[in-house]
Amino acid sequence: MDYFQLFGLEPTFEVNLNQLSATYQALQKTVHPDRFAHSSAQDKMRAVQKSAEINDAFQTLKNPILRGEYLLTLRGVELPSEQQSFADVGFLMQQMELREMLADVEHASDPDAALFAAQQELDTQSQQLWQQFKGVIATATEADNDQAAELLRKLKFYQKLQLELERIEDKLFD
Repeated sequence: MDYFQLFGLEPTFEVNLNQLSATYQALQKTVHPDRFAHSSAQDKMRAVQKSAEINDAFQTLKNPILRGEYLLTLRGVELPSEQQSFADVGFLMQQMELREMLADVEHASDPDAALFAAQQELDTQSQQLWQQFKGVIATATEADNDQAAELLRKLKFYQKLQLELERIEDKLFD
């Protein structure tokens, strides 16, 4: 099943999230258990399976990283493993500096200001990668698809840093 087709969308990275949510609600109504209360056990089972497929598709398409990976998979791109080492030493150095910045937030004399500065830095750097990603995912050339896969891999680092920053914020203010 193609998730884009299921939701009546073109297989592109940019999706209208309001339309996606509305279609999700409409699709879920078609397989709601109440509609199959008097159906056979087999029909009830199919409805449950279809509901799970709709949920999987929705979760994938609403998350930009998962949507990007899914789109690349549809294009036949083999995504690099997270365990595969990076050749981009500059990116790795940048990640180490960001990790040090997050570690310093916990011990800052003004944690609010440190959190704000860290959030701005993560936002700025990840937005630059997203812009690059959107530029290359719009085309479907093999080279651009490979570059898009590499950018998604880098964006996952920022996603992890964002979660770490949120954990630090919770720890500081709970």
